[in-house]
Formats: sequence, structure tokens, C-alpha cells
Amino acid sequence: MSKRIAVLMGGWSAEREVSLVSGAACADALEARGHEVIRIDITRNLTDLLAALEPKPDAVFNGLHGRWGEDGNIQGVLNILGIPYTHSGVLASSVAMDKPLSKKLFEAAGIPCPAGSVVMPKELRSGRVMSPPYVVKPIDEGSSVGVHIVRDGDNWVPPGDLPEDRPVLVEVYIPGRELTVSVMGERALGVTELRPHQGFYDYTAKYTDGKTTHLCPAPIADDVARQAMDYAVAAHRVLGCRGVTRADFRYDDAGGEPGRLYMLEINTQPGMTPLSLVPEQAAHAGVSFEDLVEWMVENAACDN
Repeated sequence: MSKRIAVLMGGWSAEREVSLVSGAACADALEARGHEVIRIDITRNLTDLLAALEPKPDAVFNGLHGRWGEDGNIQGVLNILGIPYTHSGVLASSVAMDKPLSKKLFEAAGIPCPAGSVVMPKELRSGRVMSPPYVVKPIDEGSSVGVHIVRDGDNWVPPGDLPEDRPVLVEVYIPGRELTVSVMGERALGVTELRPHQGFYDYTAKYTDGKTTHLCPAPIADDVARQAMDYAVAAHRVLGCRGVTRADFRYDDAGGEPGRLYMLEINTQPGMTPLSLVPEQAAHAGVSFEDLVEWMVENAACDN
């Protein structure tokens, strides 16, 4: 049955451009299925958003990425309005975006994560936070925004515009391979290995065609693939996620097989661009892009 669906995209986070591409692709897919689609480029003007959502749509496809759109803020607004929306609710979204907090919950559930700690920029600039190699990342950004790998002998200095009151997460660097698992409802769709052509799997490698090779299914042992999928589903459940999520891992096989998996984070609103991993894994599992997007709308909900 045809529905009236608002697609939220853009926003003002560091992931705005990716969100615009994701939102446009999902809006196109919904229109191809015969739905009436309202495309909304979100700004910080809440009055404009409320006006754009009148009359109320049957559902909202949340195509926002990053802070404010993925961390529970917009979800709270939609809960108040009583409009069902795709992806996770307020609590799951906010906890997943808080990397230190979500790591504690993963570890409590028996999902291994890299050792690390939260430090202030002043400590980071001292250069004594951890023996290299280690990874520095914002506690609440996605798409590898602001991530740096500090190796032995590097003279890396934190950027001068890093706010002094904004903590960062420092983790032990895990050698090996980059793996990711998409979860659709309670079902893991598969495991993909990501091989950047140079450097690590950063923002450029993720969103620039030809910068990374995607191997789906990942060329790893069956028991490792099963474990990665089990961890991804467990993480999805632990945080109380719904809809689609994507869990990212490092697989340390530097010492030979079997190696060890480490959960990096869970993404409650993964990208839906032509280079994104969820649509790729869904296609491998026999789910077309249009079917995936429509399923997400059909499972849209508000927090109780």
C-alpha cells in the first residue's frame, strides 16, 4: 500500500554530504515503489522541520548520519510528534554514539573490544597517553571522522582546533583485517572484509570509488565469520537496536589462524550510498536495495 514518507537527510554534522547521498538514494527507491516521498534537508531550525512534517507523514526514513541525527536527538523529536521512524530509538541511538559507554556494554556481554581509555586533549598533547601504536578517535562521531592512527616514531600532534573540554578515546591499535557485519532485524546478513588501497579505512577510503576493495563474503574461516555475525547480533540486542545496524571489527590474524575478533563500534544508521556496505551485503543475501529500504519503512516505529 502506498504511504506518505518523509526522508530526512543532510543536517549539519561532519557527515552531511554522505547523508545527502544516502537520503537521495532511499527517496528514489521509495518513489520507485510508488510511495509519496517528501525530501527534507534538515537545518537547525526546528520550526522549519515541524512545518515540513505537516500534515504528518505515515513514517519518516531517517537518512541522517552523525551527531544530532544519529544520536537520539531527532529521534526524540519524532517520538514527541508520534511519527514512526526507521532505525533505532532514542536510548539505543545515544548509547551507540557514545563509544566509551557502548564498549562497556559490549564487554559486559562478552564481546571483546580493544583496550583503551578516555583522555582530555591536554593529556593527548603530552604524548604519554599510551605506547604506540594506538588509535585516537572522537567519542561521538561516525564515518571515521577525526580518527588518527599514531605509530611508533610518528610526530603526530592533535589539531589545534580540538576543544580542550572535549574528551577523546584512545585505543590500542589492533593489527590485522577490517571486517564489518550488517544486521537486519535479528538477522546477520554476512561478513565483508575491507581492504583500503592505502592507509586505513578512513572517510576518504569509505566514500571514494576505487579507494577500497570490498570482499563479500570475507575470505575468512567459517567459524570466524559465524563468530563475527553472532557478535554483531548480540551487540544489536544489547543496545536495544531495531531496524538495520552495522557492526565494525578488527580481526587480528597477525600471529596466524585462528585470530581474534575485536568489536570497534556499532552504527545504528549505516550509510545507504552506492558504496555503502549494508546494501552490498543485503544484495549478497538476496535482498534488493528497494526491498531493503521498503522493509525499513515497514518496520518504522516510535519509542513506547
